[in-house]
Amino acid sequence: MKKQIAVIKGDGIGPEIVNQAIKVLDAISYRFNHEFKYVPVEMGACAIEKHGEPITDKGLALCAQSDGVLLGAIGDPKYDNDPTLKVRPEQGLLKLRKFLGLFCNIRPIVTYDNIADQSPLKNHLLNDVDFVIYRELIGGIYFGEKTLSEDGTVASDLCTYTSRQIERIAHEAFKAAEQRNKKVTVVDKANVLETSRLWRKEVMNVAELYPQVKLEYLFVDNAAMQIIQQPQSFDVILTENMFGDILSDLASVITGSIGMLPSASVGGLNALFEPIHGSYPQAKGQDIANPNATILAAAMLLEYFEMNEEAAVIRQAVDWAMEEGIVSQDLSADSPSACSTIGDLIANYIEGHGELTINKRNTEESKGVLI
Repeated sequence: MKKQIAVIKGDGIGPEIVNQAIKVLDAISYRFNHEFKYVPVEMGACAIEKHGEPITDKGLALCAQSDGVLLGAIGDPKYDNDPTLKVRPEQGLLKLRKFLGLFCNIRPIVTYDNIADQSPLKNHLLNDVDFVIYRELIGGIYFGEKTLSEDGTVASDLCTYTSRQIERIAHEAFKAAEQRNKKVTVVDKANVLETSRLWRKEVMNVAELYPQVKLEYLFVDNAAMQIIQQPQSFDVILTENMFGDILSDLASVITGSIGMLPSASVGGLNALFEPIHGSYPQAKGQDIANPNATILAAAMLLEYFEMNEEAAVIRQAVDWAMEEGIVSQDLSADSPSACSTIGDLIANYIEGHGELTINKRNTEESKGVLI
């Protein structure tokens, strides 16, 4: 099968982690006789430096013409620390989401036994944690009308939702729940917000079409507490843009490292796949970043292509590496493996159909070898 993938390496550690995901995709193409064509697209601070804007019209078009988009990370402290700047790297991502109609963000939250000690939660709370957050991505307060008074002392951001926006992501969440544990939890603030009351009304209507799926509601503050106190109680969380942004970052901490969690944004023209973390500029060029979230994002990309066996092979390879202790600095300060080493070994494991053993001495030196 032939697929064209737009590749946005972005800023900070973005190029390093994307390079590892490409190694893994190349290993998949070798093993399963696929052909992946990678089309580079600049977005973020790097695009601003070169073009004066966070993504060009040409870049948007290349993404739209591709079968899927793989993103590393964007952002730079230069833009974070100056509130007067009018052009920012994150504007490129918002523009791309809107251009491609990426209305549905999907973030799976799972835990790994061998890094449970890295989680801030007690180990007994991590048993059987496996849920997914469906976040509406192109509506709400982030895209609403923004005002600032002439004297700069009064500001507003308008939160707007339509029935159609709510309905379409609700269907995605309920369809996912049908394939999982058949429960959807809607997170809102319906005791205060009119938009949340509209969400409840529309989701209730959609739920009638999925009688096998249990529907429950939580206010966002209660949901935040429950994610920490009993994360295993969730199956599919469905929520609006800003609440989803905050809760998915909160939930990511459960795993023990945000370097382990991928994300997908799907919608109109195609879909975008990325790690949930930022550009980590302090680690740029040091080969210490955790590439697993980006590699797992590549697995989600393959699922989008309906290459389910190939996606499963990637996840198996990541699990194998974790079990072998082939992990980055965020998970093992004592004996970390380099970002590039992790990518090499996972790719070699895939190409070798799992027939790979590790020379422990060389692994500790960040030089894994085939035996």
